[in-house]
Amino acid sequence: MILFLAARPVVSPAPGPSPAPGRARAEGPPCAAGPRPPVRPAPRRRARPGLLAPYRRIFAVPGTRAFTAANLMARLPMGMLSVSAVLMIAGARGSYALAGAVTATGLAATALVGPWTARLVDRHGQARVAVPATALAVLGSLSLLLCVRHGAPDWTLFASYAATATTPNTGGMSRARWAHLFRDDPAARHTANSFEQAADELCFMLGPVLATLLCTALFPEAGTAVAAALLLTGVLLFAAQRRTEPPVAARAVGRTSAPKASLLRRSGLAPLLLTFLCTGAIFGSLEVVTVAYADDHGVRSAAGGLLALQAAGSGAAGLLYGLLRPAARAAHRFALCVGAMAALMLLPALAAATGSPAVLAAALLAAGMATAPTMVTGMGLVQSRTPEGRLNEGMTLAVTALLGGIAAGSAAGGWAVEHLAGPGPGYLVPAAAAALALAAALLTRRRR
Repeated sequence: MILFLAARPVVSPAPGPSPAPGRARAEGPPCAAGPRPPVRPAPRRRARPGLLAPYRRIFAVPGTRAFTAANLMARLPMGMLSVSAVLMIAGARGSYALAGAVTATGLAATALVGPWTARLVDRHGQARVAVPATALAVLGSLSLLLCVRHGAPDWTLFASYAATATTPNTGGMSRARWAHLFRDDPAARHTANSFEQAADELCFMLGPVLATLLCTALFPEAGTAVAAALLLTGVLLFAAQRRTEPPVAARAVGRTSAPKASLLRRSGLAPLLLTFLCTGAIFGSLEVVTVAYADDHGVRSAAGGLLALQAAGSGAAGLLYGLLRPAARAAHRFALCVGAMAALMLLPALAAATGSPAVLAAALLAAGMATAPTMVTGMGLVQSRTPEGRLNEGMTLAVTALLGGIAAGSAAGGWAVEHLAGPGPGYLVPAAAAALALAAALLTRRRR
């Protein structure tokens, strides 16, 4: 700005009446008449293309980089915990069905407790609720680790993993901050939502790889221990970023006020959550079946890498989707994205029939490319159909639907692996879940 002002030409003052003789000497000469300090010419910069301008613009807001970095650390365990639990339990007890049932129980418990945690966040603030909720969840993870380590009865595994249900929706809290900062800028919100979905995919890409490496190279409980430490540290750092925290929504509501109506009664929200439920079943079944497939083909250590490829395809597609400015209506785009996801999810089932892990890796990479656009558009619809002041609760309901689907998908995937002809046919479970998601999306669009 200083260089710009210095480079401006000096404009002579407009002609006017001559000052009085007595005042001319007192006022002195104009400022422009004095010697000017030397000014270096501004360096000429090549105009940068505007491809990444939407992302540069949202991260130019003070505080956004700090809370994003902390949230990424807190979100990375989301891609580690379930894979670590499956590897730890299946390695110690020799049953993928038990491992899938335990993770399904924990996710189902999270689906029930998550909306209440989110409502507390909206009423009392992110920092005041997220830290104690995370501490309780970390204790549940450590309890699971100890129970597996010391051969405790099976029911203790279910109880311990269910105790992790208080894990706060870190991705939803981050999205709530973006929505607060850009509440009057839909284009910036679209870019921020796309980045958040890509961040989710990055965590689900690196998380399984890190969990598999820790569980196979060190000891089976290492993945759960590291994930718990990262979760607690990340949430503490994220909660410390008070500058960008959204204001508390319900402080002004008196004790005598009537309770708020359930968001499930909002027009168009409940049918949308059904599509998220089916989409979650894709993720849950795909994870268990892929781990079992890699184990069956003698490449158990590559299970995390196979899952990472699916997340990599989704993350890349999410970043590219954030650079676009779609002109079609969001409901129409959502149906198209779910249709593309249903079509691409047939590829892993076809690739698994070849018996080649390399072919399956390529199929998983391609199958993930429709996931992020589906989630970005779906989360945008959830935000548009959620009243102000309850945004975190609305997005947590979407995540709850996803977790419920993941739980059902994990159980169905584990059952298919043990009762069908090997892990290969198990990939029919995520393909069927994708078809159900498409049917739900089309039914929702027709009703609206």
